[in-house]
Amino acid sequence: MQRTGSEVRRTPAQGGDPSAQRVLLTLAVRDYADDDNCEQFAAGIDQQVRVVSEWWQTPGTGQPFRQVGPAEELRNREHVEDFLRQEKVRELQAEALVVFISGHGIPGRSDTHFLRLPDSATSRPLATAVRTADVVAAALDSHAKNVLVIVNTCFAGNMENDLHAVYKEIGPSRRVSSRLDVLVTCGLATKIEVLQFPALLQSALERLRRTAGITSPHLSIPEFMAQYVQGLSPQDEKKFKLFHLVQGGNYQPSPCLPNPGFVQLPELTGTLHRRGSWAAEYWLDRATGRPTEGDAGWYFRGRESLNRTIAQFLGPDAQRGVLLVTGCAGSGKSAVLARAVTLSDPMFRRDPLYKAAEAASAGGTIPPENAISAAVLARNLDAEQVAASLVEALGEAPAPVTSTDDPVAVWSQQIQDFVQASSDPVTIVLDALDEAQEQERIISDVLTPLVPFCGSLVPVSRHSRPENGVVPAVRLLIGVRSSQPADASSLHTTDEDASLLQALRRVFPAARIERTDNLVSKKDMELYLSALIAETHVADALVKELPLVADAVWPSFIDARLAGYQLRNARDPVALARDKEWHRATLTQGIRGLLKRDLKMVEEDGLPPSVALALLKASAYAKGQGVPWGEVWPAIAGVFLLPAQLEPDEWDQMIAKLLRGRLSGYLAQAIEDERRVYRPAHEELAAELLRPDTGLLDPGDSGV
Repeated sequence: MQRTGSEVRRTPAQGGDPSAQRVLLTLAVRDYADDDNCEQFAAGIDQQVRVVSEWWQTPGTGQPFRQVGPAEELRNREHVEDFLRQEKVRELQAEALVVFISGHGIPGRSDTHFLRLPDSATSRPLATAVRTADVVAAALDSHAKNVLVIVNTCFAGNMENDLHAVYKEIGPSRRVSSRLDVLVTCGLATKIEVLQFPALLQSALERLRRTAGITSPHLSIPEFMAQYVQGLSPQDEKKFKLFHLVQGGNYQPSPCLPNPGFVQLPELTGTLHRRGSWAAEYWLDRATGRPTEGDAGWYFRGRESLNRTIAQFLGPDAQRGVLLVTGCAGSGKSAVLARAVTLSDPMFRRDPLYKAAEAASAGGTIPPENAISAAVLARNLDAEQVAASLVEALGEAPAPVTSTDDPVAVWSQQIQDFVQASSDPVTIVLDALDEAQEQERIISDVLTPLVPFCGSLVPVSRHSRPENGVVPAVRLLIGVRSSQPADASSLHTTDEDASLLQALRRVFPAARIERTDNLVSKKDMELYLSALIAETHVADALVKELPLVADAVWPSFIDARLAGYQLRNARDPVALARDKEWHRATLTQGIRGLLKRDLKMVEEDGLPPSVALALLKASAYAKGQGVPWGEVWPAIAGVFLLPAQLEPDEWDQMIAKLLRGRLSGYLAQAIEDERRVYRPAHEELAAELLRPDTGLLDPGDSGV
C-alpha cells in the first residue's frame, strides 16, 4: 500500500534563538497491511494528521510551529528511533514541543503500552514494537520549556504506570522549571475509533473559532479538554475523554496549545491599547459613533464648543484641574470622552481613520498627541478594580498586597507615587462613574487623594514640591450621569439623580462642569444622523427630515444611533423618515419603541423575535461585563424562552444571526476572564430588558 496524504508538511526552521522555537512532531503509523480494514484505518490516520496540522498552524504571538513528520514510513522500531535521533528530540531546545502519536496500540501484560508498527509481532512487543513511554520520555526529558504529548492509540490508558515511573526519573529542577503534560484518548481497555479523534478535534477547533469566545492566544489544558469532550455523547465520554496522565500542575494557558479563535492584532502601545484590544474597541466604538461592531466609518459630528473645551483642558497650558462631563442617560458623555482618548492616542493617529476624524473636526477641537496618560471605564467595577485598572492603564503592574493590606489603599498610593515621579502632568480619564460599584469609595479612596495634585498647590506635607523641582500635577476628566436641570441654561440640578455629581463637586469645588444635554446638542444630533446616512442615502429630501427625527429622540444619542441605523437599512429611507407612525410608535417611545420595531423585523434575518428577545434579556441579566457565548448564553436565554426550547446547534445559529443582523447594534462586547462577552449597548437598554413585562413582542411573535 502506498503512503498518501499523511505526511506532515515540513516548514523551515526558524531563525534566531532556538529556545524560542515551537515544534510539532507527528508520529502517525498508518499502513497495517495485515488489518482487514487497513485502507479505512489509513484514511482515518490521514484525517487525524490534517486536523492536527490545521490546529497547530494557528497564528499566535510566538513563532509559528515548525511541523515535522517522518520523511519515511514508520514500519519498525528502528525507524522510530532514527526519527527521534534525526530531529534531536532528546536535546531539543524550544519554547514549546508538541508530540502527536497515533496508530495501533498493544496493551502489555504488566501495565505497560506499546506502539504497534507494521512490522511488529503482537506476540513479541518487547522485541518488535516500541514502548510508547520511551517516545514520551524523549520529549519530556528534552530541553523544551513546555512539552505536550498527545497519544491517540488503542489501550493508551495502560501507559499510566509507565509514565509515573518516567516522570520520577526526570530531574527535580526540570520538573519545577518546565511544564510537562501528557494526554491520552483511550482508557485501559478501549480501542480507538480512527475517525472519532479528528471529528472531535475539528469540532473543537470550529467551536473555538466561532462560539467559545476565548480571547487569549493560547489555551490551558483544561480548556482544551473541555472543548474536546463537548463532542462526545454521555455514553462515550467515560471511554473516549482525554485522560491527563502527566499534569504540569499549571492551569494557565500553555504555549503548546494555540487558540484557533485568537485574533492576531497589531502590537500597539499607548493609552488605547495598554489594557488590551477590548478596551481599545470600547473607546473606538464610542468615539466613532458607529452603529455596529466592525463598521469602519467615523460618524462623530458636532459638539464643537465642548470638544474645544476638552482640547484646551488637555493642552499644554492647562497643567492641572478637574473637568466633569455630565448629562442625562444616553446624551453622549462617553462619546465625547472617547473621542478625546482616541484622537490623542499616538498609535491611532497613524491609522487612516484618524484622517477621516480630523477632516470631520473643527479647528482647535483635537487634543494634543499623548495628552492622556490613562483611560478607564468604571462600569461594573468596584473601588479595588478601579484602582488596579488605573495602575495598569498608567503602564504599571499593581503592587502585591498581603492578607492584611487594603488593596485600594495600596494601589491608590501607587497612583500617587506615579504622579510624584512624573515630569509631565498625569491626565486620567474615568468614564461611567455612575455605573460603577462602590461609587462613594471610588471618590473617597481613589480620587480624593489626588486633590492636592489637581489644584493650585500650597506647600503642605510631601506633596508640595519634590526634590527634582517638578511640581506633580494631575488632570482628571470624569464622565458622570445627572438628570437635565429644569432650567436649560443651568449647569446644576437638584434632582436626586445628581447626588453623585454633587459629591464630586464637594471634593473638587473648583471643577469645571460641562453638560452634553443642552439645547445646542440637538443640532449636533442632526449632524450625527446626517453622517450616519450620508454614505448610503445622500438624498436632500432625507436630510430635510432629520430635524424632526432629532426632535423625536433628543437628547438621547443612543436613540439617534438606533434610529439612524433603521433609516440606513430601510427600503425607502425618505418614506420611513416621513412616516408619522414611525415617529409616534417608535421614535417618541425611545429605546423601547426602537427595539420593538427591530424585534418585529428581525425575522427577515431568519431569527424568531422571541429567540432574539430571549438572547437580549440573557445579556442584560448576566453579571460582570456580559455573557459569554459557549454554553452560558443559551442556558440563560432558554429560561426566557420557556416552554419552547432549541437544540445547542440551533442556539449557536441564532446567536450568530443576532450578532451579524439588525440587532447587533443593541449589543456591546468586552473581555472578561479572557472570554469575549456581550452586554446591552447602553444602561437604558439594559433597564428596559430587565423589566419583567415589557410588551416588546406582538402576540404573534411569541413562538419559536
